[in-house]
Amino acid sequence: MKLEALEVLKNRRAIRAYKPDQVTEEELNAVLEAGTFAPTGGGTQGVQIVAVQSPENVAAVDALNAKVLNKPDAHPYYGAPTIILVFETEACFTHELDGAAVCTNMLNAAYAVGLGSCWIHRCKQMFELPEGKALLKKWGLPETLVGVASIALGYADCEHPAAKPRKNDYIVKV
Repeated sequence: MKLEALEVLKNRRAIRAYKPDQVTEEELNAVLEAGTFAPTGGGTQGVQIVAVQSPENVAAVDALNAKVLNKPDAHPYYGAPTIILVFETEACFTHELDGAAVCTNMLNAAYAVGLGSCWIHRCKQMFELPEGKALLKKWGLPETLVGVASIALGYADCEHPAAKPRKNDYIVKV
């Protein structure tokens, strides 16, 4: 393994405070491309990635997640200027695993290009709601997409968190 890859894997952390500055097109494209190279069951590539950047759409997704969280005043994406949504398609038969792999690649790529990111849950529930279906329709996407996961993405507006100690029995060799 190349040392740089191992360092990214060991040092990436969840970031929960973002500057309002939008990420560059080059950085976003690098993160999105990394997602497309994640392994998928049977090589189906049955995942759809959606990058949300317009302030109107970011606010709508943030509010939708807060609704599912049952905290309407919350901001589950921590003020990130970009939200990445990961959906399963009809071609996807290992959707949760494929979506997790795609998200993990993008989280690591975000750190590698100098961005902060945080995996955010409740994507499935968000896009089961009528408001979520309406967003998909507005974006020209099929309402049959099923949310798997989402990512808050932007420039960190906080110190880089330290890693928690790894538990002693994390690995068992037999």
